[in-house]
Formats: sequence, C-alpha cells, structure tokens
Amino acid sequence: MISTYLKRNIDSEIDTYLEAFGAVLITGPKWCGKTTSASMKAKSILKLQDPDKSQGYLLTAQTKPSLLLEGEKPRLIDEWQMAPVLWDAIRTSIDNLSTEGLYILTGSTVVDESKIMHSGTGRIARLKMYPMSLYESKESSGLVSLRRLFDDKNYYIDGFKSNLTIENLIFASCRGGWPSSLSKKTESAKLLVAKSYIENIIQTDISTVDGKKREPIKVQQLLKSYARNIGTITLNKTIIDDVNANVSLSESAFYEYINALNKLYVIEDLPAWNPSIRSKTSIRSSNKKMFIDPSIAVAALGLTPQVLSQDFETFGFIFENLCVRDLKVYTSTLGGRISYYRDRMNLEVDAVLNLEDGRFALIEIKLGSKQIEEAAKHLLEVVDLIRKANESRTSHKLKEPDLLMIITGGEMAYTREDGIKIIPIGCLKD
Repeated sequence: MISTYLKRNIDSEIDTYLEAFGAVLITGPKWCGKTTSASMKAKSILKLQDPDKSQGYLLTAQTKPSLLLEGEKPRLIDEWQMAPVLWDAIRTSIDNLSTEGLYILTGSTVVDESKIMHSGTGRIARLKMYPMSLYESKESSGLVSLRRLFDDKNYYIDGFKSNLTIENLIFASCRGGWPSSLSKKTESAKLLVAKSYIENIIQTDISTVDGKKREPIKVQQLLKSYARNIGTITLNKTIIDDVNANVSLSESAFYEYINALNKLYVIEDLPAWNPSIRSKTSIRSSNKKMFIDPSIAVAALGLTPQVLSQDFETFGFIFENLCVRDLKVYTSTLGGRISYYRDRMNLEVDAVLNLEDGRFALIEIKLGSKQIEEAAKHLLEVVDLIRKANESRTSHKLKEPDLLMIITGGEMAYTREDGIKIIPIGCLKD
C-alpha cells in the first residue's frame, strides 16, 4: 500500500454526494482505489470479502441484513454486490433515519438489477471511479486546468511545460493508473500490477462476475484482439473472425464475453457524437474500442516499454486511451461525457467532451508535433460544418464548440493564432 494517501478527484464528489444523499455507491474496476478513498470518509467499515468473516456476513445478510448496517456512520460496505439484499436494507434504513451521509458502498462489478426490489432513486447516488490520472499520480505538472479552459476565455497557458518525456508517457501507459503500482520499488514490479490484473480477469473474474464458466484461452484471445483494435471503430465481426483464427468463439458467446467485460469495468467504448451537421446516413455510429485503462491493452498484447518505444504507431492508439481516461477523471465533477466524431467523408475528431451545462469541446489527441497541423484542420472543418448547418436554420441553431484543443505528448502548451489550444497531457489537470 502507498504510505501516504494520494488525493483523488473523486474525493470532493464523495463529500458533496454524502451531503445530498443517504448513501453513495462508488463503482469502477478492481484495484482502482475505491476502498481506499471510501475508507478516508467512513467511520466504520464492513468488508464483505474478508476471508475470515465473509461466510458469516453472507449468512447474516440472508437472515437479517439490517445487522450488517450497524456501526458509526458513514458506514462503508465494501464490495456490496456480494450481498445484493443489502441494497434494499440500506434504502429502508435511509427512509427510517431520514438523514444524509449514512452509507458508502463500493462495487467492482455491475449488479443484476433484477435482484434489487427498488432502484434507490433519491436515496442512493452513484459515482464512477477510474484508475489514477497522471495528475493524481503526481506525474502531470497540473499547470493547465481543464475547468479554467472552459470558464476563462482569457486564460493564458502559453509556456506552461510538461515534465514528461515520451519515454515517461510510454512507461505510465504500460504501468497504468493502478494505485498499488506506485509504491513498488522497481520498474519491473510496477509493470507486474497490470499484468496480474489482466491475469485475474482471464482466470477467475470473467467467470465469477455472473457465475457462468468461461474459457480463459478465449478470454485471452478476445482481449488481445480488442487491444489490437484499440482506438478504432472496427466492426465486432472483424474481432470475432480474428479470435476464431486461434480459438472457436461463436457470435453469441462473443457478446456474452463482452457483456461480462463491461460488467467488470474492463472495457469502456466511446460512443459516437451525432450532431445534425450532416445527413445521419453520413455519420458513423459504431463505438470506438477502448479500455478503462491503457495498461490493459498493453498487458493483453504482451508489450513492454522497450517495444513501444520502437513502435510509435501502436503507442499512438495506447496514448489516445490514456488521454481519454484522464479526460474522464478531470471532468467528472463537471458531468463530462466523452464521445468521438467520424463521418463517411473521413472527417474525424478523436474526442468530443460534453459538459452537463451544454458546453462542449472538440479535441484531437496526437502524440507528436508533426500531426498538429492536420489535427487543427479537422477541428476547424467540423466548426465550419456547424456554421454551414446553421445557415439553413431559422431556429434551433447548433451550438458552436466552446473550446478547440489538441492534446499532445509534447513539452509546451501554447495557443495557435486560430485559437486552438495545444496542451501536453503532462501538464493537464481538472
């Protein structure tokens, strides 16, 4: 464990939600730090996975679940999905006590909603936690605030620098944002965490998530194929065919496996952004393949920092996944939603960041400076499409983007003459 707690972006959200609701549920992949962060807020803890007490806890949950809720509040119920009946018990407790900030729940898998009598609306709020961003792991300098980029049109960022080299970014992508990896003494030990994570998924978690036995070799091949197509809108049929070149996996089994990986928060595809700027038939709507953390793709492919340092084409896709992860972390308090834009005219924008208040940014993600000019051209072309679409409208005009940005693996932030912000991922924060 890390001896000193590293502040997470979600910390302030937990505080806010506990002030407004009776309970907050923190979901996200295993090992991303949910229990540690929740423990910082809790005054008593129930760990359902405790091997010495788990059986007794589960028996109690079957007979009188309210007994497990006794303790100083806020009370943390860790991995609550092991006893789904606790959801309704917590909801009832909140109704009876009529106060906020009573319980914190953590969960590493999506629960079958049919096992829950009531949704918990108005009583139990939900938050999603991601592996650590570069700023949370103390690697990004944090000199450029994403929030301020939206709020302050005069925000001067020119000259702010990242301390991360390409080699640093490659290593961070291979290691991932797993908190436990940061405390390891050697680089090889830090890299083993992501490898162990994916091995657990393949060997056990993929089957225990819903009680259906799945073959490890098929999970391994599926993850490998998914990783080969990271950052693309490759058709599922293509991935199925790729997997079947090594093992037999039917189409129905493929979707079962994908559903299980979604439940485990292993994969998290990007949806398409579909504004009415071109005919809907010209806008691609397939999801872009992504993982919750770039290190999963690296581990699935058996790559190393040394290999990626010689293959910038592959690392470019890994880097995009890293940036998307960080953007999701940084905009969580703003209600940020990430999508992408691509049409059949081959106009593409890597990421579209929509905030819950209606503001949005068009973002390109490019590893090196040589790609910046082409990326800027894409951003300006989409803005031009929006303006042309508005020319034919008398009402319900489309909103233009509040921010145009290119995230890079470079050293220095600056603003182009056309207003596009060039920002190294190594100096970005919330």
